[in-house]
Amino acid sequence: MRSPSRFGAHVGRGVRRLALDSALGATRSFPRRVGDLTPAALSVIIGRRVDAVTVLDGDAGTSSRARLGLTGDGLPPSVFVKMSAAAAGIRMLGELAGLGETEARFYRELAPELGAGVPRSYGSAFDGVTGRYVVVLEDMSTSPCQFPDTLHPLSTDQMTQLVEVLAGVHATFWARLPEKSGGGGQFGWLMAPSVDPANLMTPSVMRMSARRLAGKTSVPVQAGRYIWENFSAVIAAIDSGPHTVLHGDSHPGNTYFRDGRAGLLDWQVVRRGHPSRDLAYAIVLGTPVNDRAAVERGLLDTYRSALAAAGGPQLDRDELWTRYRQAVVHPYISGLATAGLGGMQDDGVAMEGLRRAVTALEELDTVAALRQVR
Repeated sequence: MRSPSRFGAHVGRGVRRLALDSALGATRSFPRRVGDLTPAALSVIIGRRVDAVTVLDGDAGTSSRARLGLTGDGLPPSVFVKMSAAAAGIRMLGELAGLGETEARFYRELAPELGAGVPRSYGSAFDGVTGRYVVVLEDMSTSPCQFPDTLHPLSTDQMTQLVEVLAGVHATFWARLPEKSGGGGQFGWLMAPSVDPANLMTPSVMRMSARRLAGKTSVPVQAGRYIWENFSAVIAAIDSGPHTVLHGDSHPGNTYFRDGRAGLLDWQVVRRGHPSRDLAYAIVLGTPVNDRAAVERGLLDTYRSALAAAGGPQLDRDELWTRYRQAVVHPYISGLATAGLGGMQDDGVAMEGLRRAVTALEELDTVAALRQVR
């Protein structure tokens, strides 16, 4: 876990970017809102001449999003754009998590190697002075796509497709990352979960969320108390072993299915780490509690085979099972914080995700698996 001084520096950078955006943003050429995405601005980001832009629709959340109609030589008729949120408070949360910078860099530096399973990107940009970003993606509304969520569970066939997509991502970057986080190069910017500056806040957020949920739900949220009481050691244990590039947030709401194939959206929290993190997120949050035990070992076997077939290693079956049990920590942390803080997801979706994570934590005896490495 990072020290308070490093966390303070991380927060200070975010505050500084927001202050500079307020003071200088209007004088900079970098787009700050959808209305700033002029033909000239988009021409620079996409790298092709854009003759005209029309706003088709849009909404706002942790980012500002819009569908734009385009005219120009060799351009698609429409694109989907993500850019910085309008509200300073939301942008600050994004700064703490590095959402915009991470996604812009992923599509610029890593996505071109992945092909299928990732939305096509037409360009991305990040302004290091103000923290503003723009990502221009394919407009997926123009083709038949299914977008699941936790309340509309993935079928076993869809889960199989999803773990195969994860295997392809992991195999693509296997054994290519530097030994540790940090440094330059294509992968030096990727953080392991155990060195995330936000870790200093996570145990407090978990405790607060558990208190808020006490009495409001029958879900035994205190089942993970050991995790927040030993957070640094727990996350370090899960981070041990070989690292590859991780999606970092592979829950059902970040998946899609098109033409019978799975894909992953929202690459805002890309990390480096052991693949068990992505697998636990996908399987635990994507499978109803009554079905998970019957399918999870088979899904892990599918993943092992797909990883080896895509050029990755042949992982040991028993070791991957243990690592998967330990990595249930991540969907539990996410589920507890999302349900406890509120406002980040639909309440029904958040509570169902928490129920699945807590049930898996107990049934897979995650705490006992973690104690083995202490």
